[in-house]
Amino acid sequence: MNKQLPDSIEPLDLKLSTKQDTTPALRQRLNSAELFNTSREVVIEHAGEEYRLRLTRQDKLILTK
Repeated sequence: MNKQLPDSIEPLDLKLSTKQDTTPALRQRLNSAELFNTSREVVIEHAGEEYRLRLTRQDKLILTK
């Protein structure tokens, strides 16, 4: 089943897509040691909301709103 999209539908703007980007050139890699520095928690502001990224005693990451 090979259907074509009507001309009136515009292609997706990948910058706004909620799917995870798999293109390595568009990723940014952060080292957690640099991110946390001497603390065990960082606050990330996203879309006017605050999120907390915490490092547990077992060195796992927890992100909460």
